[in-house]
Order: sequence, then structure tokens, then C-alpha cells
Amino acid sequence: MSLGITGIDHVQIAVPKALEAVCLKFYREIFAFPELVKPAELQARGGAWFQVGTVQMHIGVDPDASPRSKRHICFLTADLAKAKAIVVSNGIAIEEESVAEGLSRFFVRDPAGNRIEIGQR
Repeated sequence: MSLGITGIDHVQIAVPKALEAVCLKFYREIFAFPELVKPAELQARGGAWFQVGTVQMHIGVDPDASPRSKRHICFLTADLAKAKAIVVSNGIAIEEESVAEGLSRFFVRDPAGNRIEIGQR
């Protein structure tokens, strides 16, 4: 029996409190996502909310770091070469590059170690 789910409203990643400022700067400056005003009752928790196309990405703050893993968000771009050039010019290491199921892509990590896939179909 289906739950009747029709889409994704938002995704949330976590960053440790000690890296909150550097991680928010990473998403604000390198990705330049439009930032949303968090509801007043949630602002004291820290983090930030961003609009990414039709989906929101929320950055929550945890007391400690999470272990590195393969879990990730995949962001689509219309110009993979340009996205890669911006990432590299900001000193961000490319972990892996490949093509899978028609998606040319590369992977990076944010300052908290969250894995990010950037791809173009």
C-alpha cells in the first residue's frame, strides 16, 4: 500500500556547531543558493535554509561531527565544466568524477565532510 507521497519538500544535512560558520559561508558563497528566512521559532537553533530549484535544503546544527559516508545530495547544473571550474578555483578537492546512467558528475565534500554530487544530464 502506497503512502501517497508526491514529492520532496526539503532535504536536511547536518554540520557540527564548531564548523557552522565555515559551512554556511561555503553554501552562501560558493553555491550561492538563495537563502530563505527561517521561521522565528527555529532561528535560535542555528543553521540556514536555502532554495534549490523547487526543493529547499536545510542545514541543521549538531553538537558533534557525523562520520563520513557515501550519503549525499546530487545538485544538477546546466554547465558542469563551469561548476567544476568554480569549485576548483575555490580550492575544493574533487573526490571522484564519472558518468552514470547519462549523468556526468563529480563529487566534493563541504567543510563538515558532507558529500555533494554535482551533475549534468
